[in-house]
Amino acid sequence: MNTEVLAGNILKLVGGEGNVATLVHCATRLRFKIIDNSKVNQSELEALDGVITVVKGSGQLQVVIGNRVPDVFRAIGAISGLLDDNKSKTAAPEQKNSASLLGRLIDLVSGIFTPLLGAMAAAGVLKGALAIILAAGWMTSAETTYIILHAASDSLFYFLPMLLAITSARKFETNIFVAVSIAGALIYPSIQQLFTAGNPVTFFGLPVMMMKYTGTVIPIIFSVWLMSIFERFLNRHIHESVRNILTPFFLLTLMVPLTLMTIGPVGVSVSEAVALLFVTIYSVNPIIASALMAAAWQVLVIFGVHWGFVTVFINDISVMGHSYLKAASSPSVFAQSGALLAVMLRTKDKKLKALAGSSFIASLFGITEPGVYGVTLKLKKPFICAVIAAGFGGAIVGYAKSSAISMGMPGLLTLPIFYGEGFIGFIIGCIVAFASSLVLTLLVGFDDPALQSAPQPAPGEKRTVIAKATAAANVTQVVDEQIGAPISGKVIPLTAVDDKVFSSGTVGQGFAIVPDEGRVYSPVDGHIASTFDSGHAIGISSNRGAEILIHVGINTVQLEGQYFQMQVKEGDVVQKGQLLLTFDLDEIKKAGYDTVTPVIVTNSEAWRELHISDKPYSRSGDPVMALSL
Repeated sequence: MNTEVLAGNILKLVGGEGNVATLVHCATRLRFKIIDNSKVNQSELEALDGVITVVKGSGQLQVVIGNRVPDVFRAIGAISGLLDDNKSKTAAPEQKNSASLLGRLIDLVSGIFTPLLGAMAAAGVLKGALAIILAAGWMTSAETTYIILHAASDSLFYFLPMLLAITSARKFETNIFVAVSIAGALIYPSIQQLFTAGNPVTFFGLPVMMMKYTGTVIPIIFSVWLMSIFERFLNRHIHESVRNILTPFFLLTLMVPLTLMTIGPVGVSVSEAVALLFVTIYSVNPIIASALMAAAWQVLVIFGVHWGFVTVFINDISVMGHSYLKAASSPSVFAQSGALLAVMLRTKDKKLKALAGSSFIASLFGITEPGVYGVTLKLKKPFICAVIAAGFGGAIVGYAKSSAISMGMPGLLTLPIFYGEGFIGFIIGCIVAFASSLVLTLLVGFDDPALQSAPQPAPGEKRTVIAKATAAANVTQVVDEQIGAPISGKVIPLTAVDDKVFSSGTVGQGFAIVPDEGRVYSPVDGHIASTFDSGHAIGISSNRGAEILIHVGINTVQLEGQYFQMQVKEGDVVQKGQLLLTFDLDEIKKAGYDTVTPVIVTNSEAWRELHISDKPYSRSGDPVMALSL
């Protein structure tokens, strides 16, 4: 499915633009804040070609896409106003109240920090690379080349309050430019000179405790949150004719001194206290602490609660210049890589082997979600092996007292962010996590889908085989075409259809669906071979030669197009999962028509084997029929 089609389908299935309060993305996921969850069609979302899985948790609807997520994110922005800076939506009161305190907190943290992680990782890699270059003696800190590159690597962290002001303002739905101005005032050169000088500072005779705000996290977030409250109050009481001038004026005049006098010092103190707390806990037994962090990390990621620790990582780096816990969590990524490689090596299922292989490569660069959701977690045992192996690697990292100097997804490209004390130990820990996960998974094994195959026909025999308990993709050794369910609903054999033309197989072999929705999606990649003025049926030619007829209802041609809306035309190229046809299911039923929908391979005689799954229910996109030449 192309990106634009996928973006449109996702937006539709989450309830449309009007049902989305906020949208951000991380490395592999679209993270929606939904207004009304009842409007979300999760089953169809999961069935979309291009969607790995859908996770609900921590106040978010997380649609796992994989490496294409930035493209899909931009495509959604192109067809909606969700990415506009001035867009403001408010979740329904019942939605806000229903979310747990932890869920709201995690949603807040992820919304503020997610947009920065990519740039932060890039800056961290450059910073680490420069540290290696200095240590190797290839360059000195006095060289202008180094000075320029160091500015490139450090500017994000130096001006971090200004960047956090942007993301915080978006999250708290307040004026971005005023928020950035407040952050800019905190790190303004003359303000920083007051801190450096160490002389008493007053504001209208009131003492001001000067702090260093470059690279800080908590002060600006609290300041922008409080600013958002003041802004709403001012907007209610200032006339709209002068609101655009007076509200920013009062906010700047009030918030900058207030932040410098109270919020800033308290925030910096809290940051230092949090950093000290975790350092103290870590120092009690770094081996056990690191082992537990590494073992638990992927479990935390699955439920989306890892964001609480991400905040701690960033705070540690801003306060101390490094983070022990960030390094401790990293072996979990390489442990998943080992498990994925083991699955790829051991499985006999071609589809699983390909998925595990591609996910393995992605995981080496820190992208684990496709592998976790698509492979290891589904197979269970490889995921458990990876968790255990991660603990082994984490213990070694803790013993070496390894740390990270920046944020970034652990992977081959981001190894420089861990350069410093304990770097060799970090490398060894990650290797141990990878190797032990690989070996454990190979030894323990897993339930291989390829072992659940249907018996093969005699030479020259052509027959339809009913799968026992698995998807059609896994019931045959060689699959030349796979047909998905075009509609969500109950799957029944053609023989059960109350129409002799279909039930007798005269038109061709296939299956039928009793639909529970009024949307028909393409079951294959191909092109539209035929449409009908009545809109009740559609013909598709797949790229691999299957000719497929989807016939909505029995005798529905008599409706003469009423209740049907064709979304494509003859000759259109379509992707699997693309919307083809919509119909009013309830009205057709009220009109007295049987809505059972035959899906026929009209050239079934051209195929040596047709395997049909015996799953009683399929969601749109689920594999139902496999064809072999």
